[in-house]
Amino acid sequence: MLTNEIKDKLIQRAKEAWGRAYAPYSNYNVGAALLTESGEIYDGVNVENAVYPVGICGERTAIFKAVSEGHRSFQAIAVVTKNGGTPCGACRQVMAEFGLDTIVLIANTDGELIHQLSVAELLPYSFGEKDVK
Repeated sequence: MLTNEIKDKLIQRAKEAWGRAYAPYSNYNVGAALLTESGEIYDGVNVENAVYPVGICGERTAIFKAVSEGHRSFQAIAVVTKNGGTPCGACRQVMAEFGLDTIVLIANTDGELIHQLSVAELLPYSFGEKDVK
């Protein structure tokens, strides 16, 4: 169960990650904290590059770190930006790959929870495994 204490912890971890983002071009830091089904937390940041397509978002960094450690099921992910921006389409698609029921907490750098949604709510009519079989 996703208690308020766990939500606060995820948002705090995402805020801490936000400060480590590498965004010299957009100056739009993103921090993320992903909670696995087993209770482990993986954080991530956006990493930009002068060649824009080769950068990566904070949400995907956290997910790829967790997947590389063997995790495939997630309870929630907190995403922190200065203005409470929502994940991009690529991040939504990656989240959908690992569970439409995953809770997405969107917060600003003050730690204020702006939105709490499921991945399915962020990406209705998602394309997934069922579509490629």
